[in-house]
Amino acid sequence: MPKLIKLYIVNVIIGFALAGVFVGMLLWFNIANLWHLISTSDKGWIAVLVLWASNGVIFAGVQFGIAVMRMKDDDDDEPRGGNKAPALEHLGELVPVRAKAHKPRPANETRRY
Repeated sequence: MPKLIKLYIVNVIIGFALAGVFVGMLLWFNIANLWHLISTSDKGWIAVLVLWASNGVIFAGVQFGIAVMRMKDDDDDEPRGGNKAPALEHLGELVPVRAKAHKPRPANETRRY
């Protein structure tokens, strides 16, 4: 199995496990009265399943994104770039230009196009 696929599967499992912990805490602490709503409904398990799956997708995506961004690339060790000053040599001498300011319109006047 390729390393990237293995990395993805591991991080998706971690993300869904974190989502399970998150949903469990939502129910344990009865946030927004979720425990009462789920425990008194005969279809409460569907709500828990949907809540876990939707949070699992989000947590897995974030977990995989963090894992990819933490990957070390050996090519980034040497400094790159150059002078941070903008290259203005090709412009010649910079000369200020006067810009006219138009008189503001009264608030009750409408613009005609």
